[in-house]
This record gives sequence, structure tokens and C-alpha cells, in this order.
Amino acid sequence: MIQQNRLVEQFISLVKVDSETGFEQDICVVLKEKFIQLGLHVVEDDSKAKSGHGSGNLICTLEATDSNAAIPTIFFTSHMDTVAPGKGIKPQIGEDGYIRSDGTTILGSDDKAGIAAMMEGIQVLKEQNIPHGRIQFVITAGEESGLKGARAMDRSMMEAEFGFALDSNGSIGDIATAAPGRAEIEIIFHGKSAHAGVNPEDGISAIQVASKAVSRMSLGRIDNETTANIGSFSGVGPLNVVCDKVKMEAEARSIVQHKLEAQIAAMKQACESAAADAGTTCEFNAEIVYASYMHDDSAPIVQLTSRALATLGLTAKTFHSGGGSDANIFNGMGIPTVNLAVGYLEIHTVKEHIAISDLVKTAELVVALVKEAANV
Repeated sequence: MIQQNRLVEQFISLVKVDSETGFEQDICVVLKEKFIQLGLHVVEDDSKAKSGHGSGNLICTLEATDSNAAIPTIFFTSHMDTVAPGKGIKPQIGEDGYIRSDGTTILGSDDKAGIAAMMEGIQVLKEQNIPHGRIQFVITAGEESGLKGARAMDRSMMEAEFGFALDSNGSIGDIATAAPGRAEIEIIFHGKSAHAGVNPEDGISAIQVASKAVSRMSLGRIDNETTANIGSFSGVGPLNVVCDKVKMEAEARSIVQHKLEAQIAAMKQACESAAADAGTTCEFNAEIVYASYMHDDSAPIVQLTSRALATLGLTAKTFHSGGGSDANIFNGMGIPTVNLAVGYLEIHTVKEHIAISDLVKTAELVVALVKEAANV
């Protein structure tokens, strides 16, 4: 049913197009043409102006073959951008059945494997005259830079009742049923400058204040559902001057929303108490850039996915992811979405690779999910 050679050729053609995050313009043009050639209605939204990326998101619609109103509209999503180094990718097909780059760049299977699987799935649906409802294929920009494309998307463009992100690590059959919300935090500590050798007691070291604040925080693995991290710490000045300003950037994540909020509050308290003890102030700014999501194994979307996997002889395995994806955004829109593993390995490195057999399985899963949705 799946034409492996066609699928591999499609994947290779996609990864050869440069699309580092922020510079999606070239791949966007290619994807528009390919989805139009497949007979879909393609719209690029206006999120480019909001996200600052090279293109908007693509919403590609495959009309239903069956007028049965009971068949739900569903969607699939993958992102068009990649991490760096992703310019001039030269994919290589190994004798071991894996596709790699030449070792100087990433491969881009994250997430062009998902896009290639969608395209092959569409062709199979058409060739086999498989009945289905309306399907939206949403290809986002800016996922790798913080889900910026999806975050800037207009909810009114989404017609689907539920859907599937093809953008998770793991073996085919793995289902990310939960993922953390994420907060980005900026903290500025104010000190007081003074000569470090002549009268240091007249100064307030912002570096010391910030260090005490960090020492009062719970960081790293907070519990099974929550993490926090200081990503940068910057206090720059002459060696002979008490530093009067430090900027820190941090994040917090949790699968449980109230735990995320509690972690932010605890970090803020640590900063404000350290500043108050030193007789100074700090600025603490936190933004929850995307919310968490969690589906129980008994949820309809999880059960549907499990049934579809079973038709392929695969066993569903649910897990809680530690990272966010566009699935967070669509769940936040009120559209139940799970993130499905596509089999890519060592992503975000020059050792990234994917098995051709996993490309095939992912395309088969697209078709199986469409069939199962039509049977709901």
C-alpha cells in the first residue's frame, strides 16, 4: 500500500531544502506546491507578521470523500522548520536501512519525516479510494524557536475536532499523552556600584544577591511532573567595581498547570527575599508561553490511536513527554491532540538519523488513523 521508494524520494527532496527556524520561506513555497499538486486547498495564514519568521503556517485541507456528517474532521500537524546546522543538507541512504546526513549538518527528519509521511498517506488514500472525512494538514513555522508559528495561529482556522502531531521521539507506537507547559522568566537584580578596593562596603553586589537567590531556589528535577532551570546569568563590569546589575534568564515546566504556577511563585519569592535582605530590588517577569496538556489512557483520542496502531500489528505505549510541541498549542485551543513518535534518532545533532522502515510505518499510521476516525 505504501510505496517506499516514493516516500523516501519525497523525504529526501524535503530535507534538501534549507529551512532553519526563522528562515522557512523556501520550504514554505515547496510545500505549497506539493500539497496543491496532491489536490488539497492550501492557505498560508498571517502569522508571519506576528511570529517574525520566514513564513506563516500552512493549513492544507483534503475534502471528505463521504458526505456522512457523523465522520469527524480531523487534523495532522508537523513543523516545516529545523534547528541549525541545517543548511546544505546532503542526505545519505546507508546499507543498514537508515538515512543520515553527511555528518556536517542535521538531517531534518525532525520534522520532515512527519510531513513526508502525511504526503504519502494522502496519495494512498486517493489511490485506494479510502473513504474519509475532512482532513486538515497543518504545517507550522517556528516550532523549533518556541512554537512561535502555532502560538500566532488564529484558532478560527482550525475546523478539526481532534488531531495528531507527528513530532515525537521514540518508537512507532509511542504516544505522548501529556507534555509540560513552559514559562520563560527574566530576572534583573539591581545592586549599587562602588570601588571594589576602596569602599566595597558602600556597594551592593548584584552578583551576590543573584547568587543567594539561586541558592534559595529548587531547580532541576522538582518532581516527576515539574522542572526548572537557570539558562543564563550575566553580570558584566570592571574588576574594580562592585557589580550593580545582573540579568538572569530561566524557565520552569510542569505537566500540571498549578504546579507550574507554584514553581514560578517560589522562584519569584527567592529572588525578592534575597533582594530585600540585601536592601535592594529586583524585577521578575514570567510568561507562560504555552500551557500543559494531559490525556488519560482512557481518553477517546488515545483509544482511537491505540486501535489504529493495533490494525498495523503495533502496540500502543503512552508516556509523558518532558518537552513541549505544537500539540501543546492545539490542546490549548481546546482541540484534543496527541503527539506520536515517528522514529527519528539523535535529533538536533549531526548524528541524526531515521530508519526507512519507520518512515513507512509512520505513513501507514497516517492512513490507519484516517480509517479509524471514519469508523468512529
